[in-house]
Amino acid sequence: MKKWIVLCAAAVLTMLCLSSCGDSLTLNVYNWGEYISDGSEGTFDTVREFEKWYKETYGQKVRVNYTTFASNEDMYSKISSGAVSYDVIIPSDYMIARMASEGLLMELNFENIPNYQYIDDTFKGLYYDPENKYTVPYAYGIVGVIYDANVVAEADAKGWDLLWNPKYSGKILQFNNSRDAFGTAMYKLGLDVNTTDKAEWQRAYDELLTQRPLVYSYVMDEIYNMMESGEAAVGAYYAGDYFTMLDAQAEGVDLKFYYPEKTNFYVDAMCIPNCAQNKELAEIFINYMLSEEPAIANAEYTYYASPNSIVYENETYINDMGEEAMAILYPDMGSFADLYNKYAYRNLDTEMLGHLNTLWENVKIN
Repeated sequence: MKKWIVLCAAAVLTMLCLSSCGDSLTLNVYNWGEYISDGSEGTFDTVREFEKWYKETYGQKVRVNYTTFASNEDMYSKISSGAVSYDVIIPSDYMIARMASEGLLMELNFENIPNYQYIDDTFKGLYYDPENKYTVPYAYGIVGVIYDANVVAEADAKGWDLLWNPKYSGKILQFNNSRDAFGTAMYKLGLDVNTTDKAEWQRAYDELLTQRPLVYSYVMDEIYNMMESGEAAVGAYYAGDYFTMLDAQAEGVDLKFYYPEKTNFYVDAMCIPNCAQNKELAEIFINYMLSEEPAIANAEYTYYASPNSIVYENETYINDMGEEAMAILYPDMGSFADLYNKYAYRNLDTEMLGHLNTLWENVKIN
């Protein structure tokens, strides 16, 4: 299956300190795990192909240092600390809004990103970047529930209730980040995930405490191995990742997927943080990511829905993905923008974030 990129801390810090040396440039890219076509099993190697393309196009060598994060919160902590420098990051919408409000993002020069024209208009002007200053959408999707049909009864596979079903105690996984974990509880209770009412956050907190004895583990990328191997049987995660797990499921495991009626709709987008050392090079990289070959390769590899018309209108891509994948990734649910505006996470103010994080730490302690 897809390779993990593992770098020791010392090596990462050393590489992040580099900017350019002689005729060679360095670009530091920080992305989610399993979120780019990496050349494994004969796939398109996006990073290496960009390096080749740049040398052929500009006559100059470029070295891409590509590292990964497990959650938006981990990424934010590293960027906001000022201890390291990255040129391109790919956070989620609500975190983008927070970083923009705190001055952690640079405005993009779209003259260097002409392929932005292929991004569907429904993904422009959204709340996290209303004036389209800071972002280029990379992928989007919906959070759903993954379950092992050999363990979970079909009658139980509905809504968010499955994650609280005591029949599957010790087989349930929960998100290991505050926003998504609280989101599952709030959608279940019919609460606004962007509320400023602390009493409603308390209700969600109490719901997570009720769930706590049933949870086998709080996870992010660890969910892959646990669901694929059958170690766990129920987990909420991002739609595209279901297909990655499906490809690698062990014998005796039968993974299925569904969307609860209320759930998170999200967009992940490419940005340039204010610590970037090579802004123009970063914009050239972003533009390259929107071009046909890498855009289709990344969409096929990650199994995430693409906002790029070059991808979703491509007949080969549609055929390669197959009917099931296309139905899940691009569901006929009405206007994405309308559902997004209704259910997506918004940026919480500092006080609410502090309150949320305190509640989350108490959940994990309990």
